[in-house]
Amino acid sequence: MKVVLFCGGLGTRLREHSDTIPKPLVPIGHRPILWYLMKYYAHYGHTDFVICLGYRGDLIKEFFVNFDPSHSGDFILHNGKQQLVGAGSDVPDWRIHFVDTGMHSNIGMRLRAVREQLAGEEMFLANYSDQLSDLPLDDYLERFRRSNAIAGFGSVRPSHSYHVARVDDDGIVLSLSSIAEGDHWINGGYMVLRQEIFDYLHEGEELVEQPFQRLIAQRRLYAYKYRGFWRSMDTFKDKIVFDRMWSRGETPWAVWRPPAGR
Repeated sequence: MKVVLFCGGLGTRLREHSDTIPKPLVPIGHRPILWYLMKYYAHYGHTDFVICLGYRGDLIKEFFVNFDPSHSGDFILHNGKQQLVGAGSDVPDWRIHFVDTGMHSNIGMRLRAVREQLAGEEMFLANYSDQLSDLPLDDYLERFRRSNAIAGFGSVRPSHSYHVARVDDDGIVLSLSSIAEGDHWINGGYMVLRQEIFDYLHEGEELVEQPFQRLIAQRRLYAYKYRGFWRSMDTFKDKIVFDRMWSRGETPWAVWRPPAGR
């Protein structure tokens, strides 16, 4: 099953890095967040990628063209030849189609731009390139297949500490609570789409706005509720959280690694 990854945004909320590199290349430890996301899909057997490029797409191409696992992983040099230690040697097995989908295109426009690359796919996967999760993809896909839905997404709890306010007409606050404490679920990406999505996605539209509303009206939009690990890298603070988790060896998104203690 092909995987479409949206990598063209400007990443303005992570300007500490995105002024020089695109957000998908912002590193967590030694590897960019995009690599971890692709490694996640490859773990489930999905190694055919369509990358929608925009801002600094040249750097994303360059990263994969010049990919050398030894630059960010342990290796042994013996008789002049490298022998990798641990994960990292799988990128040559991935098939990656790079498509320039425009500097200022929205997600819907980027998806329409790669429709030709998805011809013949009854279903395909799609995701933003700035978030990681340990969502059980096989279970999610099986449940989606049994549904009548045309599109689905991983529905997760918010990871940020925003507060929800209830306010009356006079501006008096009636209640204030953490968004994480309420029964709030957000679109966490990790989308699965059938070919029919293109019948609902019109020129210039944002994917999760008008097209998803049309699907909702027909009860054909599916959400896989997941309470496990999910986090996006929206801001520099999120980048620090990811780096601290990585330094402690807390990488729940690395589903390809055996559980601790085995």
